[in-house]
Amino acid sequence: MHKPDHLTEHDHTEEQRRTRTDGTQSRQRLLHAAMRLFAAQGFATTSTREIAIAAGTNIAAISYYFGDKAGLYRATFRSMSPCTPEAVECFTDAALPLRAMLSAFYAMLLGQLKQGEDARVGMRLWFREMLEPTGLWQQEIDHGVRHAHEALIRTLGRHLGLDPAADGDRLARLAYSVAGLALHMMVSREVIDVLSPQLMKDDAAIDRWIGRLVDYAEALVQLEHAAPTLP
Repeated sequence: MHKPDHLTEHDHTEEQRRTRTDGTQSRQRLLHAAMRLFAAQGFATTSTREIAIAAGTNIAAISYYFGDKAGLYRATFRSMSPCTPEAVECFTDAALPLRAMLSAFYAMLLGQLKQGEDARVGMRLWFREMLEPTGLWQQEIDHGVRHAHEALIRTLGRHLGLDPAADGDRLARLAYSVAGLALHMMVSREVIDVLSPQLMKDDAAIDRWIGRLVDYAEALVQLEHAAPTLP
């Protein structure tokens, strides 16, 4: 006896939903396993077989979702990049006052710290790429970091009434100083966990620190506003 048509369509829809869900989960498991292995061993010495076993899937899934090991590495590396076009757009909104702009900027850079162990592994992956470059770090600078840095310069220039074309070095120094407050948190996470673990013990602690960074950065901007022009 055949099922009514509406049940057949429902079963088909459910099967499609399960397939999409399973596919998303498989892809995420591969990314998660690859991040840990690439961070610990580097790109060259990590095999697709190791990744597939760690992810609980088969090697063919790597080809299906990422093309090859290099494609998986690119996806893993870029999944940790905070400087997405959407995030940059959030802090460069011309309607934002200075404090709100700085808050959005630090939320972009430091939001991933709330991912716990994944954040630590992601930072180790970045360190590994810098020590054993495959070319992705340069691509990240060219297509992610550079865009965010130049956007921060323009935004700080707008708040200070300075022209990036005429005051580029002055604004660049300020932009590096503002970003450096956050970068220290990122690269020193494991040291902080040993010396002052309470400062980053949970999301609330991280938010408190980000709030203080906004205070520090606002003071830097105000100091720059009052400072004489440097060569």
